[in-house]
Amino acid sequence: MERQVDEAGMQHLVVDTGVWLFGRSVLIPAGIVVAIDTGAQTVTVTHTRDEIKGAPRFTLDSQTTEPTYLTEVGNYYATLERSA
Repeated sequence: MERQVDEAGMQHLVVDTGVWLFGRSVLIPAGIVVAIDTGAQTVTVTHTRDEIKGAPRFTLDSQTTEPTYLTEVGNYYATLERSA
């Protein structure tokens, strides 16, 4: 986990995906997080890797706190069924 934002309506993690997504960082809404293992440096979520890969990407780090982008990400995850 690279960082978290805990402001009302903006709760999320930015996670480095390592090798399974070419080392990209992705925004994970806090509502889909099941567990965080700091020792193993893993985050367990309610969605599949493919669903995470399909989520809207941010280009600039500053986008991760923009309401428009956060709404786009929230809407994307709201259309998916929970798999975990």
